Amino acid sequence: MSDISSMSRESKKQRLRSQVITSNTLYSSPSNQAPDDDIPHSAQQKSILRKLLPFLIITILVLAGVGYLFYRQFYQYTGTDIIWQISLNEGSLIGYKTFGNNVLKYTKDGASYIDNKGKTIWTESYEMKSPIAAVNGDFAVIADRQGNHIFICNTEGKVGESVTLLPITNVSVSGLGLVAVIVEDSTSSFIYFYRKDGSNLDISIRANMAGAMGYPLDLSLSKDGTQLMCSFVHLENGELKERVAFYNFAEVGKNEPTRMVGGFDEVFKNTLIPRVTYMQEPYSCAFGGNGMVFFSSRNLTSPEMISQVSLAEENIKSIFYSDDYVVAIVRNNMGDQENRIEVFRADGKHVLSKEFTYDYTQADIDGKWIILYNDNSCRIFNLSGVEKLAVDFDFPVSKIRKGRYPNSLIVMGPQQMQEIKLK
Repeated sequence: MSDISSMSRESKKQRLRSQVITSNTLYSSPSNQAPDDDIPHSAQQKSILRKLLPFLIITILVLAGVGYLFYRQFYQYTGTDIIWQISLNEGSLIGYKTFGNNVLKYTKDGASYIDNKGKTIWTESYEMKSPIAAVNGDFAVIADRQGNHIFICNTEGKVGESVTLLPITNVSVSGLGLVAVIVEDSTSSFIYFYRKDGSNLDISIRANMAGAMGYPLDLSLSKDGTQLMCSFVHLENGELKERVAFYNFAEVGKNEPTRMVGGFDEVFKNTLIPRVTYMQEPYSCAFGGNGMVFFSSRNLTSPEMISQVSLAEENIKSIFYSDDYVVAIVRNNMGDQENRIEVFRADGKHVLSKEFTYDYTQADIDGKWIILYNDNSCRIFNLSGVEKLAVDFDFPVSKIRKGRYPNSLIVMGPQQMQEIKLK
């Protein structure tokens, strides 16, 4: 009986040993596992996550950037805080011009260059009865209308001056300091050219009302000074006709005796062209009483008309422009609001129509902000047609432009200048 019990116990021990061996095979070393089971499932997920993480971060940043731009585009400011404020000597203020990154203040007695912190960088004196000013990049010219004095400066101060023999009627400057001046006597008009130091260039254009070209109304020099755009009015069969002419004073214009490389007659019907301007290369624009015409000088020897905008059925109240955009404000005949903004790119493509009611007296475009203002208030629209700001001021305002920050303005008056933060 004891032998049977002993055999039974031995049999149980063998079965237990067999179970232990079988159980241990479940925890054998990794070197004994198949390749497919080399990485646990959780480790595979972490590896995939590490690969996707850069893409997830980029996606989040892009979405955040788009959201911020959308917010900036449609956010409307409701108030202002003064960042800095200075008092100015009014003198005989004529006006302000955006000049470089700052502003040019010009009066009958002199000019000052004031930076975006209100600091006067330089001041130069002169005496003029009726100053007119033109700016192109870092150069500016101030001339005495119906007088003879020309004052030329850059952002560092005066660089030249000159005196004409005949009365001045209009002036333009290139981005390199070349100056073109329209002068006139009792029978003819002349366009003379001056270097930036004020010395006379041996180049001139003569015109008169009864001649082939007519009487020059406005002129504009290209940034490099090699091209001139001019509008004329002339008599033809007893009727006044308008003309836009292009001149080239570089090598490509030498084949033309008069340097005129393009002429366009009657681009408008029954209206004069009081203003012309070069914009971003190669575009330019002529403005009439009932619309505007866009030109391209991509072919320097043969400028072409690329777009004509007619606003003949509506009264044009204002036209202003930058290198990139032209803005016309017309009396609105199409809706409930009193006025309508029409914006075009330099190539003539339409950007925006926006109705509004506001009694403005002056208007500018700075970057992508359309700034309308009068003596004591301001309205700002962006190129999406959103009214960004409506604010009143407690001092007379002469000019408004964008400030140092995306949400600030420089507000200038005869006696005061301040930068305000929009909030």
